[in-house]
Amino acid sequence: MSTLLARTGRQRQRYVDQFRLVAGCIPYKLDKNVEDQGCIVEDRVLILMISTPNRNDLVFPKGGWEDDETIEEAACREALEEAGVKGIIGENTLGVWDFRSKSSQNSCSSAGSCRGYMFALQVTEELDRWPGQASYNRKWLTVNEAFECCRYDWMRDALKHFLLLF
Repeated sequence: MSTLLARTGRQRQRYVDQFRLVAGCIPYKLDKNVEDQGCIVEDRVLILMISTPNRNDLVFPKGGWEDDETIEEAACREALEEAGVKGIIGENTLGVWDFRSKSSQNSCSSAGSCRGYMFALQVTEELDRWPGQASYNRKWLTVNEAFECCRYDWMRDALKHFLLLF
């Protein structure tokens, strides 16, 4: 098996109007232990979130969109690198959100501004080993738990758009 390596650096990253373009996804799977009949979607869907280095919160996998890939490829790459999952990506974005990177949340400058494109990703494979394994832990959550873990408004909004798919 070949060793998977995460991309590093920002020399290939895309920027538009001082926004770093970011691609990410909401990885999910349907809980097979829940009966299909009469069950609301929030009880059947499990959402994958990941821990972030040097922080205690959970986020969705996301990162820079590079100049040699489509936005969908970038979202899938980030899911693989950070969460160790592969899957089927949604045909359309869940939406586009402007936000500040966590390192510049309290800064007044435009540095650290991101424009994030989020997708749904139906997980078909969970890897035992992945590039970001030493930095990120993954955790499957119910929809309600995922809402509680969303630190930022844009994450909750993306999750609301995700639920509209069902």
